[in-house]
Parts: sequence; C-alpha cells; structure tokens
Amino acid sequence: MISIKVNGKSRKVDVVPSTPLLWVLRDTLSLVGTKYGCGMALCGACTVHVDGVAIRSCVTPVSSVENKNITTIEGLTNNERLHPVQEAWLEEDVVQCGYCQSGQIMSAVALLANTPEPSNADIDNAMNGNICRCGTYSRIRSAIKRASAAMQKNNKESV
Repeated sequence: MISIKVNGKSRKVDVVPSTPLLWVLRDTLSLVGTKYGCGMALCGACTVHVDGVAIRSCVTPVSSVENKNITTIEGLTNNERLHPVQEAWLEEDVVQCGYCQSGQIMSAVALLANTPEPSNADIDNAMNGNICRCGTYSRIRSAIKRASAAMQKNNKESV
C-alpha cells in the first residue's frame, strides 16, 4: 500500500510502486480530469501539482510522491467556486477541443503561484511543453494575464 494525499484527502492505493501517478489518479481513484497525451512528459496533458510544483504525472512513479500533496484539476475548485485561472479560461474562450486544457490550467496555476504578475516571456517559459493542437496559445496567454489581474485585485481587496 502506498499513501498519497490527493486534493486534500489521504488515500492508500494498492498498486505497484512504479505505476505512473497518472494511472493511479485515473484508474484507481477515478480522477479522470488529468489526461493521457504522449506518455513521455512532452505534451503536458497530464500535468498535476506535487507540493505546489507542476509535474508530468505520466512519467512520475507513484512511489515518488508518497506522503506528498498532490493537486489535480478536480482539486482547484474552492467550495464549488472555480479557480481564477479556470474563470479566466472561460472568459477568454480558450477551449476548442479541450483535451490539453487541464494540463494547461495546472501549469498556469503553478506559474501564477510563483510569479503573480508574469511577463509574456514568463508565460512562454512556464507554458513551454504544454502542447495545444488547436493552437489557442494567444488565448491562453490572455487568460493567464486576466487571471493574474483578478488575483491581484482579490489580494488587494482581502487586505
């Protein structure tokens, strides 16, 4: 048994330690928002956070995240309220086919946690490796900028 903490809940999973985290999330825990893309950490569709850091779950053995905090796309909502990045995604009409979007959003959330007011270069660097076959990159950048502004406004209002 391997102990992991996913979206704030402690879970024990009975899997081979080398099983990729992606398959534990999807097949064992039925958290299917995280997508399988390439299986080689090249496309970003499988991005989740481990202790706040964006990682590719398709190549991460579940044993390497034992007793760490894992956040999936399902864990971004707060009391049924979308994360500001998710709201910005909708407002900017980013999604076309949608397949890559959970990975894109998870990478964007990690970026904004570390760089609250990112430049275009910051966004390009953080999002590098998240592939969108539909080519919505300019809308992704706009959504990240919108989320950044909303988060800055919320932080000022809560002070």
